[in-house]
Amino acid sequence: MSKAELTVESDYKLPEHPLGLTGPVARPEPGSLPLRGDLAHIALAGTHLAAHYVVPHLRKTGVGGARLMLQPSDDASVAADIGAHQTLEILDLLGDWCWACRGPAGPSGYVQLSQLLPPDRD
Repeated sequence: MSKAELTVESDYKLPEHPLGLTGPVARPEPGSLPLRGDLAHIALAGTHLAAHYVVPHLRKTGVGGARLMLQPSDDASVAADIGAHQTLEILDLLGDWCWACRGPAGPSGYVQLSQLLPPDRD
């Protein structure tokens, strides 16, 4: 997929230069940057190493808002509470959960899909 084919409206730019490992980077706190060992937000491609980079899909939170959790479990610690009708960037789907963020600077976490508006109502 070329940059011209991307449909996500965003305030960040996709990398335009060759990417490389230039030195160590401090590991971010859980729930901060949208970065896991296997996936990262595409906007982090120039600064953080991951096996794959994801262009997010946008979804809105429902009437009750959404709770970002550190793990896909109701018993996990809360990373952030997001208000009603706010945009989340969806990076990965995991059954009834998704991994999402507010943007490349975070916060990030797992949210139940039932807390989001259906895609056709965004």
